[in-house]
Amino acid sequence: MYDCGVISTGIIGASGYTGVELLRLISAHPELDVVFATGDSQAGTRAADLYPSLAAAYPDLVYAPWDQALLAGVDLVFLGLPHGASQAIVPSLVEAGVKIVDLAADFRLLDAAAYPQWYGEEHTAPHLLGQFAYGLPELFRSDIVGADKVAVPGCYPTAGNLALAPFVRAGLVEVDGIIVDAASGVSGAGRPPKPNTTFCAVDEDFTAYGLLDHRHTAELDQVLGTTVLFTPHLAPMNRGILATCYARPTGQLTTDAALEVLHAHYDDEPFVVVTAGSPSTKATLGSNTAHVTARVDPRTGWLVVIAAIDNLVKGASGQAVQCANIISGLDETTGLPIVALYP
Repeated sequence: MYDCGVISTGIIGASGYTGVELLRLISAHPELDVVFATGDSQAGTRAADLYPSLAAAYPDLVYAPWDQALLAGVDLVFLGLPHGASQAIVPSLVEAGVKIVDLAADFRLLDAAAYPQWYGEEHTAPHLLGQFAYGLPELFRSDIVGADKVAVPGCYPTAGNLALAPFVRAGLVEVDGIIVDAASGVSGAGRPPKPNTTFCAVDEDFTAYGLLDHRHTAELDQVLGTTVLFTPHLAPMNRGILATCYARPTGQLTTDAALEVLHAHYDDEPFVVVTAGSPSTKATLGSNTAHVTARVDPRTGWLVVIAAIDNLVKGASGQAVQCANIISGLDETTGLPIVALYP
């Protein structure tokens, strides 16, 4: 257990949705203390003015421009920057010797050659890729324990990999031809306004996007060691991801046996609920808990695995705090909600 008192914490890129979610979660954390929060586009703005929901916990916090001098005396840094921006900052963080939890995709992929393919540009710090643990504790906890740098998974891969990994790792499904259909709330697109994420564009609509080339496909392929056909959808809700995953069993498999695979893998996990019912995004709202279930269709032979998460908590900031707890020697559940908001 961590025995050195409060952990001085900085958040680089704290003005977006993952940043405000980090601030919300850390406000209830007994060991993490936010000593700075940057937001270059909001520098000089009080966090409580941009997000009134933070006013009670952070009445005097002002977003600062990024400056390496902010690292003085800091133990742990979260990065909530846009994809591609962490690469320019992480080398200086490594030099400063702080623990790093990056919520962007910059250090998730092991192969530097995958970044031009999926993110459209060369990686500027490829020598650091192998130094980051992949921050999905339920699947990679042994890699995270003792690490000082963690790359938090994307929201879609968190849901899809939690659903499918127990079956893939047990050799119970074919590794080619896996399908992941997933729907996300609009907060997954970030805070800056976009023509396709305004209220009028999203309300009363449901659409697929990123057809055949969504960047999170690379994480699904990497974690599962498979070839995944991934189709994301935008749903008219603020938060949540529902992933419906399809795979061909390698042998005889029943629904009861499939559920037992999930129970065997997750019953000791504090942030995964295996349910016989159908998971829903509402059941995970505001919590760091994933809900999963499975069915085997005797008519077609397909295995169907469904996972629901809150994309901003278990799919981003909550998982980041979970990983920060692990690398800091704290109990993994510290400061994290397991019960969702309802109604």
